Amino acid sequence: MKLDRVMIAAPKSGSGKTTITCALLQSLKEQGIPVVSYKCGPDYIDPMFHKEVLGVPSKNLDTFFTGEEETRVLLKAGRTEGELALLEGVMGLYDGLGGIREEGSSYHLAKVTGTPIVLVVDAKGMGKSVLALIAGFLQYDTEKLIRGVILNRMSGAYFQTIKPLIEKELSVSAVGYVPDQKHLELKSRHLGLVLPKEQEEVQEQIRDFAAELQKTVSIEKIREIAAEAVELPEMSKGDSGLRDHLEGSTEEKHVHIESVTDSIIESSARDRTEAREMTDNGNDTDSPIIAVAWDEAFCFYYEDNLRLLEEQGARLRYFSPLHDSRLPEGCDGILLGGGYPELHLQELEQNGSMRNEIRTAMEQDIPCVAECGGFMYLHETIEDQEGQQYRMAGVLPGICINKGKLVRFGYIELQEKKPSFLPEGTKIRGHEFHYYDSSDNGEDCMAVKPVTGKSYPCVIETQNRFLGFPHLYYPSNPGFAENFVEKARDFRNRNQYRNQNRNQNRNRDRKR
Repeated sequence: MKLDRVMIAAPKSGSGKTTITCALLQSLKEQGIPVVSYKCGPDYIDPMFHKEVLGVPSKNLDTFFTGEEETRVLLKAGRTEGELALLEGVMGLYDGLGGIREEGSSYHLAKVTGTPIVLVVDAKGMGKSVLALIAGFLQYDTEKLIRGVILNRMSGAYFQTIKPLIEKELSVSAVGYVPDQKHLELKSRHLGLVLPKEQEEVQEQIRDFAAELQKTVSIEKIREIAAEAVELPEMSKGDSGLRDHLEGSTEEKHVHIESVTDSIIESSARDRTEAREMTDNGNDTDSPIIAVAWDEAFCFYYEDNLRLLEEQGARLRYFSPLHDSRLPEGCDGILLGGGYPELHLQELEQNGSMRNEIRTAMEQDIPCVAECGGFMYLHETIEDQEGQQYRMAGVLPGICINKGKLVRFGYIELQEKKPSFLPEGTKIRGHEFHYYDSSDNGEDCMAVKPVTGKSYPCVIETQNRFLGFPHLYYPSNPGFAENFVEKARDFRNRNQYRNQNRNQNRNRDRKR
């Protein structure tokens, strides 16, 4: 299949690639181009921005999580001829695992998918030295994928001077420039961008930036470069199962769901549940129900993870620990994802009914997976930056405290130390990124860094609990999702058996 595509990458973080990517997506939309976006790496925030603020379908692509063939399949899944895909890079173009390997880098993603690159260079304070910087990146480009550059924070007058030099000496297209305009910069925070709901004027801001960008950057040239992308290879016969998972009926459900829900965060958990019910596993009332936390405090999920749970037979029902008083009726499992609970501590504490609901359900041994922010929520208390403590669900003894710096960051492989959600010794891939730490991070899994081999214990695990800071990518070991759903199914069956016995006893008592 021929899919026009281009990657927007940069020599380093903070070069402006995210803001420029958003403006390009908006510009292409305004021109009537059917556009989709992908984010290189594990970050949740940028795809949420693309979906909610711009209304553009967006997903993650990560060569560490999925490998080369699977990544190509993910890029093709659900796509049609005539679309244009914009891939946003992460960090510096060549920054992969451990900062030294190609795997996991933006360049590796471009290489395995045959995607041409437009390099965004922060040129503020530079003259002809910008050519030397670009030349260095071109020298590392063994696949000759860099086809153009955008010079950020450069004046129009100097761009007209430097453009012919770049194109003559380096044989790469100078696609355009972006003048230094601080009022159009998107605010940053510790995961890269603020959450969409926290910045009311962000849509108008991006529309303004797109209008400015169209004056100084050739959108037509971007489209020409995207059209140079090679045709994606067909899948091998041996990967038909993977194709079914990524492109089959669950993908159709996913596309319909995106058309029903207008946003990721601002739509309520109830709205999202109703959308899922419209495309559920038929009327299969025997399938287990997994309650998924979804609101302003808990919103970090990979759609591939949710889709895999559905593929294993789960019905997903969404709820809000902030706004709802009860868990979804008849739920058989709980999934508490990451997010920013630390920004909503008072509201979470005040919702005592939900805290009690979750604590009671877990006392009854309901299967539960909690990651990062969800793991924090299960503690007795979380301390804010001022040192004030707020009561949480109280499932786990102890406290979570902001350390004022990154505690863990980067990719990991988690290895089971005992059989539970995976067999003993089995691995699953994920990543960590958190400023908070717990008084007890657990020791039932071993996290191993992929480059250095450095390891540390983490995760509190029982037969029905998997609680810790790591964010997991289920497709890297689908058995995790399969076992989670199976545990939820067992819990449902046990409850049905208990209810049957209870009803039989009541009938017996009535006859007496």
